[in-house]
Amino acid sequence: MTSDATSYKTALRALSDELIRIQKPILILDAIKWPHDVEKRFFENGANALPTVCREDYLRNNPLSFNAAEIDAQLKNFQQRLDSALGHGDALGQILWQTAEQYRSVVDLLEHRGQKAFLTASRRLYGSARDRLRGDSLPLIDMGKRLCSIFSLPAAHHLASPYPKVIDATGAVEMLSQRLKPFFPDTAFTVRETDGIVSDASAGGDCIKINRHAQFSLLDIQVLEVHEGWVHVGTTLNGRRQPWASWLSVGSPRITALQEGLAVLIETLTFSSFPGRARKISDRVVAIDIAEQGGDFLDVYRHFVGQGLSNKESYKIAQRVFRGGMVEGGACFTKDLSYVRGFVETVNFIRSAILSDVPEILPMLFVGKVSLEDVPHLYPYCQEGIIEAPHYLPPMFRDLNGLYVWFGLSSGLADINIHSVQEHFQTLFEHLKAAPDAIHGTKCD
Repeated sequence: MTSDATSYKTALRALSDELIRIQKPILILDAIKWPHDVEKRFFENGANALPTVCREDYLRNNPLSFNAAEIDAQLKNFQQRLDSALGHGDALGQILWQTAEQYRSVVDLLEHRGQKAFLTASRRLYGSARDRLRGDSLPLIDMGKRLCSIFSLPAAHHLASPYPKVIDATGAVEMLSQRLKPFFPDTAFTVRETDGIVSDASAGGDCIKINRHAQFSLLDIQVLEVHEGWVHVGTTLNGRRQPWASWLSVGSPRITALQEGLAVLIETLTFSSFPGRARKISDRVVAIDIAEQGGDFLDVYRHFVGQGLSNKESYKIAQRVFRGGMVEGGACFTKDLSYVRGFVETVNFIRSAILSDVPEILPMLFVGKVSLEDVPHLYPYCQEGIIEAPHYLPPMFRDLNGLYVWFGLSSGLADINIHSVQEHFQTLFEHLKAAPDAIHGTKCD
């Protein structure tokens, strides 16, 4: 190893560790979470009054654990030193610069909780429902509505009926531990119950947290295994194995779309997902669009009640959208666009890599907390030994043959007019609608 190469790696590791240190107290979801009793009061009031959450509540209940001006100054100074430390135009240096810039935007986001500027910062970080998908003219909201329609068809309800939510948090912890500890041998991976999250489950570092108040079905457990485990925990642990690029173990919002899109893709490839789950993800795009267009909490809540969702499900969707924003309208949290946007763009990235004859870069999607744009830049550094190849990989990304065939076929089918095909077969399906029990949940002898 030359002295220049050694110096570069040493500088990269020092900068990576410094960025991890600076960003450590910046916890977005902790800063915008709502107390559990907000939901209780909302329903006690007949679901007819806005939740009592405002800027003062965030400042009082969720005070920031850092000085915003000091953190911003540290990040700005960090950006200024990158060129001289790694060389002008260095690809890894540019990724570090962009990541630091994202953290500066996060600081701005959290400083404006409960104010209109919160939405401006959120759009800068996560985008808007009216944005167009990368490389295409289709707006994200149109894709969200299209998916909502598909996953709201009557057949979706019948398919979900055999999977009741009968597993409590303790049972979920036990089942996930049994499934995932063999996937992460020789690590400190754990699953535990908590009261500190809004969602049913979430991944943090080498741990999956299970909401103590949630109930799960067997399908839910399958989703959590591959979504939270294989993707979110897996990419964190791969990042922690990096000898020089240690920042790949943590992620700013710029990596959220790939993280969530990749997780939804793995749900799909393993047949772990189900229509209700897919609808929940697409519903979030519609919910954000309603809020971005000026709707308040009640507008979003009532929209989904009107769409047939339960009161509790409708509340959770609205809560996710308005946390950190203004329940009376004017500001919302757009992070949940990342699921649909990330899924579509990740699928297109994989298809493009295959058609461009570079499928070997695809495991790099799991190398750590990265964005799609990072992957082609990271691959040459992996070949040079500066970036370590991902260790924890789902089976279809460890052996790419099946993945290549799947996405190769999907690319070939993409040009077929599905509406014309549907019309062709429609007459064959008509008589089946008269006997729905024969095809929805009832076995044929």
